[in-house]
Order: sequence, then structure tokens, then C-alpha cells
Amino acid sequence: MSEINYFEFYDLPISFAIDEQKLKKKFYELSKRYHPDFYVNEDEEKQAEILELSTLNNKAFQVISDPLKRIEYILGLQNLLADGDKYVLPQDFLMDMMDVNEALMEMEFDHDEIKLAELTQMVDGMELSLFDELKQSTDEFDRREGKDVDTILLTIKDIWYRQKYLLRIRESMNKFRG
Repeated sequence: MSEINYFEFYDLPISFAIDEQKLKKKFYELSKRYHPDFYVNEDEEKQAEILELSTLNNKAFQVISDPLKRIEYILGLQNLLADGDKYVLPQDFLMDMMDVNEALMEMEFDHDEIKLAELTQMVDGMELSLFDELKQSTDEFDRREGKDVDTILLTIKDIWYRQKYLLRIRESMNKFRG
């Protein structure tokens, strides 16, 4: 089976904001339709096809129902993500991250709860700001009101990569929590 677009599989438009009720309804409908137990008397080829469709249904639901996976999936559909992609983050963001990374390195030598709390608050603020940017951009994409969709998608890609970077920072910070 060739690569199937999950949105097409569920008869949904490619969108960052989805109708969750419609998604669930379609998922349950297809779960019943492609349940392997209903095909035990079919030949092996038909059983394999149904098993593949059942697996596709589960995978599609996992991706589309999760907002972060959905973003990554849509960017992939638009050929904006590639394995080994060497995305260059904006210089101002990297400068901010240099300060955060320096603070993390200092934490390795001087485990200071107050500094950790301050750093956590700073990263929280960055994440909230990115979330707001992402919400504006995804809403703009979904409206598609005469805007350049490619430019909007590139903005979403940039935000996605910055979020991934902050996630790694957050994981590093978690090492210092006792």
C-alpha cells in the first residue's frame, strides 16, 4: 500500500485545528470496518489487507489527534521536513539559547535551586511566546485568506524547530531537579 495521506484517509481537510468529534467518529467507524476479527474466514491476502488498514487507522489517529505530531506530519506532507535536515535557527534565538546553555553549564558546578527556578521561568516564558506564535500561524494557515501558505508553513517550521530545541533544554534542566 502506498503512503496514504492521513487527512484524506479520514476525509478531513489538512488543518492544524481539527474537529476532534469528527475525527473520533471516523476512527471508530473505520475501527469497526477494518477489525481483523470480522475477516477470519477470508483468504490470507484479504486478511493482510484488512490488518494493514487497521494499522493505518490506528497510526493515523495517533498522529492527527496529537497536536505536536500533527504539526510535524503536516510539515512532512508539505516536504518541509527531511531526515538529517540541518535547519538553521534564527540568530536571535540562538543568542538567547547561548545564555540558557551557559546557565545550564554553571548548574553542573553550582547546583543552585534559585538559579534553576529563574532559568525554568525564563524557558517557560520562551515556550509560551512560541506557543502564541504557533497558534497565530496555524490559525492563519487554517483560514488561508489570500495569504501565502508557503510563507506561513515556513514560519510554522521555524517555530517547530525552536520548540524542539527548547524541549532539549527542558530535558537538560530536568536532570538538576531532585
